[in-house]
Amino acid sequence: MWMYLGLLAALFLGLHNLCKKHAVQGNDAFSVLLGTLIAGFLLFLPLFIGSKYYPEELQGIDLFVSGISLKTHGFIFIKAMIMASSWVLAYQALKHLPITIVTPIRSAGPFFTFIGAILIYQERPNFWQWIGFFLIIFSVFLYSRIGKKEGINFKSNKWIYAIIGATFLGASSGLYDKFLIQSLALNPPTLQFWFCTYTMLIIGMVVLITRSTNSNLKGSFKWRWTIPMVGLLLQTADYFYFKALQDPDALIMLLSAIKRSQILIAVVVGGFIFKEQNKRKKLVPLAGILLGVFLILYS
Repeated sequence: MWMYLGLLAALFLGLHNLCKKHAVQGNDAFSVLLGTLIAGFLLFLPLFIGSKYYPEELQGIDLFVSGISLKTHGFIFIKAMIMASSWVLAYQALKHLPITIVTPIRSAGPFFTFIGAILIYQERPNFWQWIGFFLIIFSVFLYSRIGKKEGINFKSNKWIYAIIGATFLGASSGLYDKFLIQSLALNPPTLQFWFCTYTMLIIGMVVLITRSTNSNLKGSFKWRWTIPMVGLLLQTADYFYFKALQDPDALIMLLSAIKRSQILIAVVVGGFIFKEQNKRKKLVPLAGILLGVFLILYS
């Protein structure tokens, strides 16, 4: 069951990436990010309030926001710091790079998760899982060769390093999620509500500082309908992902890889919507990434 929940998370993440690309185009990335977090917070706020007055009803539909200790708040705040840093880097990179380059690099996240799952959680991959992960990494390398034809030099372009840093931090957060869900026994709505709250405050401070120190940012924010959609789609994807992690048999390395199937939507559909270059050539490494994901599932 947890694999199917992972596929649902991938579906909503793919749609989330399309909306995110539209939201940040010609826009202040930090303000867009804050808008998406506010949308996610408002999605869970009624559940938080409702849990105070109708706990049994919300528990019955797995949407109960439970009370947590101060120590647990600290653990969630750490996740908020990790993901806030990852999102700041990712949003800035997405603003300056094609989605068909950004998404495949992000797809290397399972490799970092893969290593962490072995070292931290002692998850043991088999031969085909090894092949699948290295196939994903090789396919990302092929994307870098295609990216040069679009005027993107992977060695000197700072936004490439930004998206790589965002990918590493995102993978670290994924490993941390298993600790929060399984070791601390946090249910998804509780984790998501407080996570949205803390990241909203952190990014709010970033927006306040950047706008007060950079006069060029004044008037640079443009409201678009995709901004709240990014937040709603992300929280929906996270809900299914966290539900999958609640299964004690769930392997974080496999869940991370399953989520990468979102690139089918981002590269194929997104490439046509945003009219990006070399779409056919990008189908080759795309097939490599999908084959890598298939080998992991098959194994």
